[in-house]
Amino acid sequence: MKNALLIYPEFSPFGFWNYKEVCKLVGSKYPAAPLGMITLAALLPQEWNIRLVDMNITQLYDSDIDWADLVFIGGMLSQQVGFLQLIDRVHARGKKVVSGGPDPTSQPEVYKSSDYLVLGEAEDTIQPFLNDLQGGAKSGVYFPSGNKPDLINSPVPRFDLLSLDDYLMIGIQFSRGCPYNCEFCDIIELYGRVPRTKTPQQIVKELSVLYDLGYRGHIDFVDDNFIGHKGKVKQALRALSKWSKAYNYPFFFSTEASINLADDEDLLGLMQDVDFRYVFIGFESVSEEVLLSNQKMQNLNRKLYDDLHRIYNYGMVVNGGYIVGFDNETSETTRLIADSIEHNKICMAMVGLLYALPCTQLAHRLKQEKRLSEHINLLDPDNRDNIDQATSGLNFDTQRPRQEIIDDFVYILKEVYNGRRYFNRCLRLGLVLKVSRKHQPSFSKKLNTIRALIRLIKQLGFWPSTAYYFWRNILILLLVRPSAIEEVVNLMAMYLHFRKQTKYIVELMTRSSQNVSQYEMIASDTVTNDKEEIPTGHA
Repeated sequence: MKNALLIYPEFSPFGFWNYKEVCKLVGSKYPAAPLGMITLAALLPQEWNIRLVDMNITQLYDSDIDWADLVFIGGMLSQQVGFLQLIDRVHARGKKVVSGGPDPTSQPEVYKSSDYLVLGEAEDTIQPFLNDLQGGAKSGVYFPSGNKPDLINSPVPRFDLLSLDDYLMIGIQFSRGCPYNCEFCDIIELYGRVPRTKTPQQIVKELSVLYDLGYRGHIDFVDDNFIGHKGKVKQALRALSKWSKAYNYPFFFSTEASINLADDEDLLGLMQDVDFRYVFIGFESVSEEVLLSNQKMQNLNRKLYDDLHRIYNYGMVVNGGYIVGFDNETSETTRLIADSIEHNKICMAMVGLLYALPCTQLAHRLKQEKRLSEHINLLDPDNRDNIDQATSGLNFDTQRPRQEIIDDFVYILKEVYNGRRYFNRCLRLGLVLKVSRKHQPSFSKKLNTIRALIRLIKQLGFWPSTAYYFWRNILILLLVRPSAIEEVVNLMAMYLHFRKQTKYIVELMTRSSQNVSQYEMIASDTVTNDKEEIPTGHA
């Protein structure tokens, strides 16, 4: 029997998804739980003693490390600096480290100080590692077999390891992979273009486990494209609808999907039946030329206004993703992103700078074009501004002037998260959102919501810059569309985060702009000096 410590590194407080200010309103500590780590825990020998430390909600103590026989760390690119520091810290306590997750899988050389590298999907590579460990192996690298694991064999995650009340939402997963072929996306490289799904019975079982643990409220399907296989997702939704009705709708849901969700009203209806309230859609650009050049074919020839309002008719708020820095874009077409966000009532808009993620088609092309440095994906451990693509993007030699791209990026952020415009969008969305709520919170949850509202009023309801818009929105919706008040108040609460994040990023971009000319000169020299070493073919 072993003591296994699972550690999830911390994200930057200024990341788009790290809205701790909103979490504090309701007494939570962090938006989302580390689903990958608790899935790994379910794949480890169940006779082991397993302890989880999510550094986004709690501290890691030396006593935790000393307790462990083996330490597992998993993470993404934006967690890289903290991840590597954790490896050194664990080694300093004389313990061995097992590293895995999306970033180690994409660039294992960065994590070579780990004792064991378990790459790819854990359902595929964890058993060979465990076999070698039992045989006395002191180190090893375990690459994916080449055959994507069947999710039918994926276990129920160890939700019991979580302090459920610490999170605003709990994630589950129905599918992996995406059928599309976007050049900049690493999901298809990590998980393939053929969506693999769990069975409806598996989803119901996972929800039943959460129900039995006493959890109620927000469930997020973390799939990168929930509707990648429409036929199977409809089967799952029908089973979920039957289960939810039998248990009096204990949960409501959110997910990520492609824009062709709007084409299938049967699917939209099934999602409404089980109380889906939020869906994230990647729009990336408003330029057809840019979309075509980046192989975002599913977004071509769309009437976004009609598409989005069809989704709004089924009561779902659409959050949008946008990217600045593509080849073939112009300043004019880029700045039209702000107009599109405003016109289409996208309140939560994730706007970032293009990042050539390792192993993507984009990274391969840029290497061929001698525009990408060999070590560009090793983040600077001394740079605290490595947050996500909002600050760490443009890790390549851009086609148009870097300063122009940054200026456009800052322009969009300022326009989108201007207080007046943001609150106006919230109101306009609320007036068209046809909410059909199924989940009803318990009495204690309602009391907590009232306390959260009082905290929110103390901030937005009395700030000179927001008070008028906050109360105006509530009063108008009370009179015209009271069913949408909860969603609009939630979106207005998100302004606490977006205001802070936008202010920080704009100030950071303004400071960094002073060094752009120097950066471009250094980047140019780096690319020139690396020309003989950078491979010209696909890895």
